[in-house]
Amino acid sequence: MYLGIDLGGTNIAAGIVNKNGEILKKLSCPTLPGRPFDEIIGDMAELCSNLLSISSITEDEIKAIGIGSPGAIDNKNGVVLYAGNLNWTNAAICDELNKYYNIPINLENDANAAAYGEYAMCGKKVKDFIFITLGTGIGGGIIIDGKIYRGFNGAGAEVGHSTLVFNGEKCTCGRKGCCEAYGSVTALIRQTSRSIMLNQDSLMAKSYKETGEINGKTAFDAAKAGDINAQTVVKQYIEYVADGICSLVNIFEPELLLIGGGISKEGGYLLNPIKEYCEKNYFCKNIRQTEIGIAVLGNDAGIIGAALSARDSLK
Repeated sequence: MYLGIDLGGTNIAAGIVNKNGEILKKLSCPTLPGRPFDEIIGDMAELCSNLLSISSITEDEIKAIGIGSPGAIDNKNGVVLYAGNLNWTNAAICDELNKYYNIPINLENDANAAAYGEYAMCGKKVKDFIFITLGTGIGGGIIIDGKIYRGFNGAGAEVGHSTLVFNGEKCTCGRKGCCEAYGSVTALIRQTSRSIMLNQDSLMAKSYKETGEINGKTAFDAAKAGDINAQTVVKQYIEYVADGICSLVNIFEPELLLIGGGISKEGGYLLNPIKEYCEKNYFCKNIRQTEIGIAVLGNDAGIIGAALSARDSLK
């Protein structure tokens, strides 16, 4: 058995995971960021203790603990070098958690952990794999020859921060024109809002007047209902996402690329035009192409990936 911990800015989620990647039990608690990191690690330890208790599993049955954390990660030494949303610098997570559990602990970037979970559980025997998640930002991870690609200092594979439009929309990272500024849900909401302002008689505008909110589904729902303005927003958004994916494929040529995040629930309505765009714009057209699909683990990807990366770190 393995413990997988997904540390987020809002919640800490943890689960007991078997060697096949199945979650047996899971629990969560608020992160309450801004506290000293040892308090948060204390909550992690308590979460693990509660999991063991409700599962009737002893500590001796747990072979390793895996943690997925935001930020730049020193995997070798188990240290979060920097995590802005937690206000951490050089936080020695593994040493701190080892005060509670004398068990091998493996630390990964949270996006890398989620990518590893999707990779391990996708059911396909591939060696080169990319996972992207379309959420508040664009996150993801890259697997090369079966191993997580971290970069030389643990901050690599920021798939949302390659330039899509030179000197374009301002990104949260401080640069302009990043993929994240065009292909994230935050960007889609911004694009939807602009269209509503210009087209007050659209179905999107009607939805906004009725609900008082604009979210990632607003344009997609209206587009499916026949709103031409929404269809324009969705088409442009999907092309932004597809162009970013096409660049990743041209650089890394993975066997498989999976798309996660809330928008991925649109299924074929999102996926099919992405595949069509990429097939037309790949650099190499006359060879077997990267398979593109929808991720399957949802919010469990981080727990499963953290646990399985800990499992495989023992090899």
